Amino acid sequence: MAFKICILTPDPGYHERWQVVADEYRSVFGDTLSFRAWNNAGDLSEFALILPLLAWGYPKSPSTWFAALDAWEAQGLPFANPIFVLRWNTDKDYLLDLEAAGVAIVPTVEVHGLRPMDLDEARARFVCDTLIIKPPISAGADRTYRLGPNDAIPFDVLEKEMLVQPLMPAIATEGEFSLFYFGGALSHAILKTPASGDFRVQGQFGGREVTVDAPQLARQLAQAALAAAPAPPFYARADMVRGGDGQFYLMELEMIEPALFLSHAADGGAAFSDAVRTLLT
Repeated sequence: MAFKICILTPDPGYHERWQVVADEYRSVFGDTLSFRAWNNAGDLSEFALILPLLAWGYPKSPSTWFAALDAWEAQGLPFANPIFVLRWNTDKDYLLDLEAAGVAIVPTVEVHGLRPMDLDEARARFVCDTLIIKPPISAGADRTYRLGPNDAIPFDVLEKEMLVQPLMPAIATEGEFSLFYFGGALSHAILKTPASGDFRVQGQFGGREVTVDAPQLARQLAQAALAAAPAPPFYARADMVRGGDGQFYLMELEMIEPALFLSHAADGGAAFSDAVRTLLT
């Protein structure tokens, strides 16, 4: 692939190791691939395609992130997913947009200053005792909490803008499905399960994942979510969980920096590379 491609990475001082994932992308794209820190990227005009796949840490500095998006948009830079899609996808209240478009999401309410009465109202609305609260701009389950009926709101999110959802029991009994799409086509799927007693499926909390064949109902939900996005994304990960009725409910539609788990793709990421080649030719 002769075109120069850039993947945006975390700030050099970011605490999580990203080089292992970068090596996966090097194996897919070869020597045409470069890396730049998202918050100090410099001149990106030399690149035929830019992907913020490793732009970890932006939720900790959303104002800097939005300013960067504005600057890149003004320059007309060739991002794989359009800038306006990245901007829309930054705040998880996009879930409410998808719900309005008829996509089945995990029931969600947005609270602009979380207080105990908001939890009481959410429990009555969702008819459940245990809630999940999370910031609308966040990643990796940061400041995401499970609150039972007697649990106080953690101080770091008290009176902050938060999303409130019911705990979906299938997270513990079955897990969370993730479906990966490149150029609109399904590449692979995984099932992520949390450690015993936890609800978070991320590896840093003891979560594990296995390769699965995506259930047909899961594929249908993912396609509905992709179709309801502001524009068709070039790459996306649709995370979902099964409800008590057997249907799937969308947890997130990741179009900025989703972990792509290319090691679980039967082709090792060739579909991703082929989609990029098609996009650039």
